[in-house]
Amino acid sequence: MAIYLCLDELLKEQGMSVSKLALEVGITRANVSNIKTGNVKALRFSTLDKLCEVLDCQPGDIIKYRPPRYEEGSS
Repeated sequence: MAIYLCLDELLKEQGMSVSKLALEVGITRANVSNIKTGNVKALRFSTLDKLCEVLDCQPGDIIKYRPPRYEEGSS
């Protein structure tokens, strides 16, 4: 998929743990871990809003688009 989540990088940059983020956002540690690893099919806007508030970032800092690479020889 061309959409990916880069919460892992943000947590590293800010020196924040999954547990602390989960507590501040108000979701389970398991849910934060799933978002961090990109193991989700959907992300509620309310959760994204709270993540941005806590991490002091924009939605585009969390959600990125990486276009699929053109593979030589494929049609």
